[in-house]
Parts: sequence; C-alpha cells; structure tokens
Amino acid sequence: MNADMNIVEENRHIPVADVVLEADVAVPAQARGVVLFAHGSGSSRHSPRNRHVAGVLHEAGLATVLVDLLTPAEEQRDAWTAELRFAIGMLATRVAALADWVSAFSRTEGLGIGLFGASTGAAAALVAAAERPEIVQAVVSRGGRPDLAGEYLRLDRQPTLLIVGENDPAVIDLNRRALRELPGEGRLEIVPAASHLFEEPGALEQVSSLARDWFLLHLRPVAHVVGS
Repeated sequence: MNADMNIVEENRHIPVADVVLEADVAVPAQARGVVLFAHGSGSSRHSPRNRHVAGVLHEAGLATVLVDLLTPAEEQRDAWTAELRFAIGMLATRVAALADWVSAFSRTEGLGIGLFGASTGAAAALVAAAERPEIVQAVVSRGGRPDLAGEYLRLDRQPTLLIVGENDPAVIDLNRRALRELPGEGRLEIVPAASHLFEEPGALEQVSSLARDWFLLHLRPVAHVVGS
C-alpha cells in the first residue's frame, strides 16, 4: 500500500499461454481506468521511463500494470541473440492475454483498459489492440515502431496517440506513415528537442502529460451485462 497516494500495490505472477510473467500492479482508490504497459527492446517492467509515466498516471487516478513480457530465461537468451525483443507476434499474443487478465482481475475488473507501448512494445500493443477491440479502449505509443504492427494497423479503431521526439527523424517518418494507416482516431505528437529516449530535461514530463490526458479522455468504465 502506498499510503501517500492511497494506492494498493502488489506483485503478481500471471500465467500467459505456456509461461508465467511477473507484473507490478498499482491501483489507486476509485481508479478511473487501467493502463497496461508493453515495454520496448531490451527493457523490462523496471524501466525508469515507464515508471515515471506510471507515476503521473497514478496521480490522475489511473491504475497501471507493468509486466516483464519475457521470462528470466528468455531475458537471458535475448541478451545474447536480441531476437525475442523483435518477436512482435509472440509479444502481442502475451499483451492480448494480459489484457484479458486485467479485465478479469478483481481490482481492475470493470475499468476501461488502455495500452502504453514503447519502442517495439508499441507494435505489440497495436497488434494486441487489434486482436482485443472489445477490451482495449485506447493506445499510446512512446517512441514506437508502429510499422512493425504491419497489417494490424488497419484494424486498430481505438483512439491512438503516437508520441515521438523531434530529434528522432527516422521514427517520426515511420509514425507519420502509420498514422495514415490507422482507420480510427489518431494523433501524432512531436515533443520539441527530444531524442528517441526522451532523456532531455522536461521531455518525459511532456510524454507523461500527453499520455495521461489521452487515457483520461478515452477510458470509460465497462458496462456490466446482467447474467454475464
């Protein structure tokens, strides 16, 4: 329990397909929605950038689920080969299954679900959103590679915010192309003077504010169906 902000925090081991993934779940009192994070290449649930964003979401009354998308054994293997971090299909399957878990978990059941993806994790989030249109309500990509979502981009009807740093021209171009593919509401935000990792002063704060406002605008409670 985080007494200062009245947040219930717990570590969970979540069965997904044929593996068990470790997650940190934080749920503020009277949460207004929940955001599942899909981290990027070579990162984990301990990413300081994603944790900074999560902190801002908590202050706005949004729950968060930060998950290691790879098992410890897979992380060790990927450190040598760097192949699993680009296995978008596998990662997306896990993100979709995690969204299912979040929708049924007692502390987050009934909350609107958003996905926050970074780098290659953004592609996995977009594919998962296309596969779970009835569960995922909104997507935010930070410095993402939406191009790696391929044909699934054209199936994403959820409101999607793409955030890229001004000093990341190659990724800006990829995101502009992806924006044209999205059939639903989409927006591209370019953070001034920011590079790919948003390490410049104030850059991550802008990312956090943009993500917070997007999720607050688009996440809604899930209506309970009698007899379901």
